[in-house]
Amino acid sequence: MTIEAVPSVAIPAVDAIPGTKPVPWRHRHLLDVAGLSAADLDLVMRTTDAMREVLARPIAKVPALRGRQVTILFYEASTRTRVSFEVAAKNLSADVVNIAAASSSVSKGESLVDTVRTIEALGAHMLVMRHSVSGAPYLAADTFGGSVLNGGDGWHAHPTQALLDLYTIRERLPGGSLEGRKVVILGDLLHSRVARSNIWTLTAAGADLWLCGPPTLVRGFEAWAGRGAASGRRFHVTTSVEEALRDADVVMALRIQRERMAAGLLPSLREYAARYGLTSERLAVARPDAIVMHPGPMNEGVEIAADVAAGVQSVITDQVTNGVAVRMAILYLLAGTHADRSGAA
Repeated sequence: MTIEAVPSVAIPAVDAIPGTKPVPWRHRHLLDVAGLSAADLDLVMRTTDAMREVLARPIAKVPALRGRQVTILFYEASTRTRVSFEVAAKNLSADVVNIAAASSSVSKGESLVDTVRTIEALGAHMLVMRHSVSGAPYLAADTFGGSVLNGGDGWHAHPTQALLDLYTIRERLPGGSLEGRKVVILGDLLHSRVARSNIWTLTAAGADLWLCGPPTLVRGFEAWAGRGAASGRRFHVTTSVEEALRDADVVMALRIQRERMAAGLLPSLREYAARYGLTSERLAVARPDAIVMHPGPMNEGVEIAADVAAGVQSVITDQVTNGVAVRMAILYLLAGTHADRSGAA
C-alpha cells in the first residue's frame, strides 16, 4: 500500500509504508530518544525517506491523518519546531489546533494537568508540547489518552531535533554512515536539550562524538563520557576548540541560551565569540568536506559567524526542511499505535 492509499478512518500497519520492513512501532508517545532501539531509529529514517518523496510532489499532501486532531501547545517561544509540526500535520491532512500558552487559561493559573484534560475533551488525538520544565511532557503523557510528542522540555530533551539531525547527517555524509565519523557539538552544552538528545542518537549510530565549550558550559558531561566509554560509545569532552574541530566530519554549533543562564557563567558574549565562536578560520582545521549544522535560532557573530552559517558547508536550511519530513514520519508512526475514537485500529 502506498501512502496515498492510507484510508481516512484508520492508520495501516507500518509495513504498508513503501520501502520499509514489517518492523512494528510500539511507542505510544515520543518523549525522548533514549527509549528508541536501533530498529526504531532505522524505521524513522526510512519512513522519513517516504515522506520526503511526498514533499517532492507538486501537491505535498496525503490523507494519512484525515479525521485526526493534532493540538500544538507551546509554553515557550518557537519558530522552527512549532511551524514544522504544524506543516507536517497539515501535509498528512490532520486538523491542527495551535494554542499559545500565554493567551490561554494558563495565564489565569490553570495547571498543566487541567489544560491537557481540556485539550483531550476538545477532541485531540495527538498533543505536541513544549515546556520550560524538564519532565513536563511525561506528566502530560500520564494524563492524556492519545499520543504526546515532546517538542522540547527544559534542559532535558528535544527528540525530533535529534532525529532530524541524524537524518540530515546520514543524507549528507558519503555512504550515509556515522560509524567512526568525528562529530563535534560546540557551545552551550550545559543548557542544551538538543545536545542531550543528540548525544544519545549520534553515539548509538557509531559516531566519535566530541563535546566542546567553556569549562562552565561543559561541566558534568565528563561523567557522561565515562559512562559512554564503559558502554562502548566514543565520547569525548574538551575545552579546546582546535582539538575538537581538527579533522571533524560534522560540526554543530549551539546557541548561548542567555534566558536559562545564571550570572557568572560567561564573562561576556564578546569573549565567548572570540574564544569559541565557529569562524571560517577555526573551521579550516576540520575536514574539507565537513558539514556545519545549527539547530536554531542562531545568534550570528556569537556562536557562529555569518559567512559560515551561509557558506557552502552549511546544511542549516536542510535541517529545517528535513524537520518537516521527520515530524511527518513521527506523526504517521504514532497514529498507528492507538485506536481512534470510532474504534478503528
